[in-house]
Amino acid sequence: MVSMDSSRPGCAPTDSPAGRDSAGIPAIHALPNSVPPTIAPSILSADFGRLAEEVAAVTAAGADWIHVDVMDGHFVPPITVGPLVVAAVRRATSLPLDVHLMIEHPERHVEEFVRAGADRLTIHVEACERPVPVLEAIRRAGARPGLSLNPPTPLAAVAPYVAAADLLLVMTVTPGWGGQPIVPGWQERVEQARLLRESLGLAFLIEVDGGIKEHNAAAATAAGADVLVAGSAIFAAPDYAAAIRGLRAGPQRSGPSLA
Repeated sequence: MVSMDSSRPGCAPTDSPAGRDSAGIPAIHALPNSVPPTIAPSILSADFGRLAEEVAAVTAAGADWIHVDVMDGHFVPPITVGPLVVAAVRRATSLPLDVHLMIEHPERHVEEFVRAGADRLTIHVEACERPVPVLEAIRRAGARPGLSLNPPTPLAAVAPYVAAADLLLVMTVTPGWGGQPIVPGWQERVEQARLLRESLGLAFLIEVDGGIKEHNAAAATAAGADVLVAGSAIFAAPDYAAAIRGLRAGPQRSGPSLA
C-alpha cells in the first residue's frame, strides 16, 4: 500500500481536494465499439544511436503516440532520459508524446518536460503523497495528466485521485527495465481498473505498459485497455508496421477516447 509517511520523498502536502482543476478535463467521450486501441511504441526499446530515425520509422508505420520512460535512479534503479531527449523526440515526430515520469518529486519537473514537448505527463501514485496538485499543475502547464501504479499497489490507492487524471497507467511489469515478461494476474487487474472507472462514473483512459505482445494485446484490449504501450514487440520486430497492425488486431473496446 502507498505510504503516507510524511518523511517519504514526494509531493508537498496540501489540502487541495481530489478533483479536476477549474478548467475541467478537455472533452472526453465514450465511443462505440468501432474504436481500436491506441498504440504507443516505447522508445526504451529503440536504438538510441538512431533515435530520430527510429521515432520517424514508427510514426510512418502507423503508431498513434510515442511513449517516453523517464527514470531517475531513485524511484527505480535505472537512469534513462530527461527533457533534452524528450525535445529531440518532439523534433522527430508530430505524434503526441506520452511521457511517463518514474521519478521522485515529479512536481519539480512538470514545466520543464511540458516545455520540452510532452503532450501527456504521467506520475506515480507511489512517488507522491498528494498527487492531485501535481496533476493539476500538469494540466495548467498545457499537458494531459496521468496517474500510474505499480503491480503491488492496490487500485484503491489511486481511487481518490483519478478524477483529476485523463489517464490511468496500469503497470503490468515491475518498472525499470524493458523486455520483461508480463506479471501474473495482469488481465484481472486491467479489468479491475475498468470496473473502477465505471463505478466512479469517470472517463479516463486505461493504459497498460509492460510485456505487451501480439499474443496478449487482444486480451488487454478485451479487459478494458484503451492504450497499449509496447517496446520490444515493435522495435525488435523486422517490420514495424506489421507489428503495430498485430497489436491492433482482435476485439475492439468501448471505453472512452479523447475527441
